[in-house]
Amino acid sequence: MPAPPISRRMALGAALALAVPAARAHAATWPERGLRLIVPVAAGGSQDLVARLLARALAEPLGHAVTVENLPGAGSNIGYEAAARARPDGYTLLAGSDSLSINPALFPRLAFDPLKDFAPVLPGVRVPQILVVRTDAPARDLDGFVAQARGGNVAVGTPGNGSLSHLVGELMQQATEARWTHVPYRGGALAVNDLLAGHLQGVWINIGAVADHVRGGRLRGLAVSSASRAAALPEVPTLEQAGLRGLVATGWHGLVGPAGLDPAVVARLHAEGSAAMRRPELAERLAGLGVEPLDEPPEALGARIAEDAVRWAAVVKRAGIRAD
Repeated sequence: MPAPPISRRMALGAALALAVPAARAHAATWPERGLRLIVPVAAGGSQDLVARLLARALAEPLGHAVTVENLPGAGSNIGYEAAARARPDGYTLLAGSDSLSINPALFPRLAFDPLKDFAPVLPGVRVPQILVVRTDAPARDLDGFVAQARGGNVAVGTPGNGSLSHLVGELMQQATEARWTHVPYRGGALAVNDLLAGHLQGVWINIGAVADHVRGGRLRGLAVSSASRAAALPEVPTLEQAGLRGLVATGWHGLVGPAGLDPAVVARLHAEGSAAMRRPELAERLAGLGVEPLDEPPEALGARIAEDAVRWAAVVKRAGIRAD
């Protein structure tokens, strides 16, 4: 008597029955070799430095090296695409940032979807932004800077067109009706140098890039973009404290993996990464970069990526921002 035909549902069930034990076995033995951490920016910046600190911190508890591979270019999209196409076996991770949410609004033909092609792993750190001026600038506070900008002839630098610093500045302009000339740079150091030389009236930038200048009295911080004052410069008020209610916007540097990453692998990486950031030596290094650990689950990072994608798309459209 011939065997009954196998339905598609039966075949799928059989495949799942075989796959579940295999996945559990993989998670139980992972990792069996070193990991690759893709960093989609050039070496030396805040995102790269945080990624390297996390790579070293994870290597010991995982028992294998975590090798950093910088793949900069195209506004981080080269690195993002490489990570999205990697096998979700737990051996390729990505040092993500807020640009993962911003780039879809700047580049309409991306080869990856930040909401579908990545698995959130470790929220990592919060990256506050700050508006700084020279200490001899006429603006002594945020109100003074807004008044100066409304009067015209104000140029504000940022680390790049479409960067988070740029978008926070656009939010501030929209909230205050102040207007300034935006001057994008290929990196924050160049913008800060021009501010110190008197070629700019202000710079929006991540706080770690200018904290030493503010502490040393060369620059004055007018406001930070986080919900609470930044630990790196606690004397600087938030935008809300300076009068711009509801204006909160911070970046992040954390870890994601390709979509389909084993939940058990995600849980292990999250647990080890969170524990590492609580260790005094790493916490001190992160504080020196002006960033603040985020004690949140992977789901919180996924929600942030989705919510920020909507928020920044609206800002980019309203301001008419285009990628370089």
